[in-house]
Amino acid sequence: MDEDQLSRAFAALADPTRRDIVARLCRDDATVGDLAEPYDVSLQAVSKHVKVLEDAGLVTRSRDAQRRPVHLEAEVFDLMTRWIERYRAQAEARYRRLDSVLADLQDSHPSSTREGSAS
Repeated sequence: MDEDQLSRAFAALADPTRRDIVARLCRDDATVGDLAEPYDVSLQAVSKHVKVLEDAGLVTRSRDAQRRPVHLEAEVFDLMTRWIERYRAQAEARYRRLDSVLADLQDSHPSSTREGSAS
């Protein structure tokens, strides 16, 4: 996944309606009409949301006779998760180093810790 596609995917998910559409597609494929049911917006507005998700590679549409079901593309979410996981792992490593430094400081100054806890 290139950086531009990653940016489009995160930008598409910045909208709460699109995040809700994605959550609903996790359960099952649906048509734009099905997806529009709970919203107080036009079918065209929901179709535009689906188009943004499609342009970001998060969903695809297929033909099933007269129906055009929308499918969630799990691979893109896997790539996004790996990108997030890389930075989460780096942050955790920094926190572990900080914990170690704080523990060393606490061990080298045990009396100041006792005084601080007695207050």
